[in-house]
Amino acid sequence: MSYTVKPEICSTETPPISESFSWLPQGETGQAPVILSQAVPNYPPAAELQEHVAKLSGAPATSLYTDILGLEPLREAFAAHLSTDYDADIQPADVAITAGGNQAFCLAMMAIAQSGDNVIVPSPYFFNHQMWFDMQGIEVRHLQCRADNAMQPSVENAARLIDSRTRAMVLVSPNNPTGAVYPPALLEQMFDLCAGHGLALLIDETYKDFRGFPEPAHRLFNRPDWRNTFIHLHSFSKSFSLTGYRAGGMAASPELIGNVEKLLDCVAICAPHIGQQAVLFGLRNLDIWRAGKVAEMAGKLQALTAAFGNDALAYRMVSSGAFFAYVEHPFEHQTSKEVAMRLAAEHNLLVLPGSMFGEGQEMFLRIAFANASSQEMEEVVARLIASQ
Repeated sequence: MSYTVKPEICSTETPPISESFSWLPQGETGQAPVILSQAVPNYPPAAELQEHVAKLSGAPATSLYTDILGLEPLREAFAAHLSTDYDADIQPADVAITAGGNQAFCLAMMAIAQSGDNVIVPSPYFFNHQMWFDMQGIEVRHLQCRADNAMQPSVENAARLIDSRTRAMVLVSPNNPTGAVYPPALLEQMFDLCAGHGLALLIDETYKDFRGFPEPAHRLFNRPDWRNTFIHLHSFSKSFSLTGYRAGGMAASPELIGNVEKLLDCVAICAPHIGQQAVLFGLRNLDIWRAGKVAEMAGKLQALTAAFGNDALAYRMVSSGAFFAYVEHPFEHQTSKEVAMRLAAEHNLLVLPGSMFGEGQEMFLRIAFANASSQEMEEVVARLIASQ
């Protein structure tokens, strides 16, 4: 006899990003590939951050563990950053540093939900969230978002999904995969719905710095009872172009943070020390650099939106924001995966099919435009037109 792997793990879909790269043609094709499948900035970290990290890498202390919840100066800086960004009062005891935003999400959900429980998640969804729920035996109740409503979730429809086994609602804003930014009023209504039913409201705000307006993304941190309901999830990967450094964070009640500490100690002990130091330097010194990159990303979206104005284009952008555009393709008798594979094989254009983000998404594709330049957006549209 041999050991067996849990059926929940075996039945979970494999990571889709790596699969998509296999669709690109091998060898010379005469066309350079345009990679629009993964939300990775096409610029390196700031030069001064790289120099700082290089110096730290030679310091013996950098090779050691940090406190489980993160370097104390970093927790202080992260709390101060959130307090400024949301015009609120967040304390270091309210925050934890994690090995990326995904780990923050997984640990928070592990702390509040178990097999047999259910959570409410707008669809289309971020596939890593769905994968985690499937592996944990947690039922996902999909809150369908419609193209004719700019992919915004409905509070009324969410209320209909709640029952005695519901433990949380998970939102992503700006959204992955659609790019949609949820208005502050909508988030307030979702907070009230969750608070009224004793549910946790997790909002993954990985792309908050790229939300497209200077005002706070919401006022939930100003609610006197926010710690009873709201869990903020963040990643520094996109803000400082540190995807490989694995640094993220969570803001929640000190009670939840204390329980997450137990999980962290068993999973990773602490986020990578060098990554934490990189983020600390970024929060202290790179506001201007980060603002420039936010403007650069907005320019890319503007260029893509303008290119989609081409009258010859049959594809339609239904929502966009931050790093993403969600696009309706014109092929009624092809699955989204067939369309995406053909774009890769015949046009060297790599995007993800809507089917990777949930049921009912066969007419859509996700374009992650961060890895392309503004100048390439017309070429993207030219290749889409050539596929029609």
